[in-house]
Amino acid sequence: MPPHLDHIAILVRNTDEALKFYRDTFGLEYRLSEVIEDVGVRLTHLDLGNLDLQLVEPLTDDHPLAKQLDERGEHLHHLCLKVDDVPNEMATWPTRGFRSKNAQPHRGPQGRSAAFIDPSGTRGVQWEITADPPS
Repeated sequence: MPPHLDHIAILVRNTDEALKFYRDTFGLEYRLSEVIEDVGVRLTHLDLGNLDLQLVEPLTDDHPLAKQLDERGEHLHHLCLKVDDVPNEMATWPTRGFRSKNAQPHRGPQGRSAAFIDPSGTRGVQWEITADPPS
């Protein structure tokens, strides 16, 4: 299966405040919210029809994403492609000129695995890949 866009992520200071706009004013349907403790973020998904809008909130003031918020305010953070297998996809990156931000995939919401491509190889755009957990 070729990759397809899974979600668009926006970095937010406070999920509850952001929901007042994206859910209540903009009218997007709430799907799920999950705290990923080992990554230090709260991820909240809203339904955009054929993909999700993901709100990314850092949980601590010293989180690297909190620094981004201080420097740039709330903003588009990344685009995410859904793939069949994250480690297999990561194995192809060196031949395509991509580097991973981390050596191993990280845990995403709902038990998914995920990995970020270093934006230095993607024309400055932050891309993530994700895959469903094995059945």
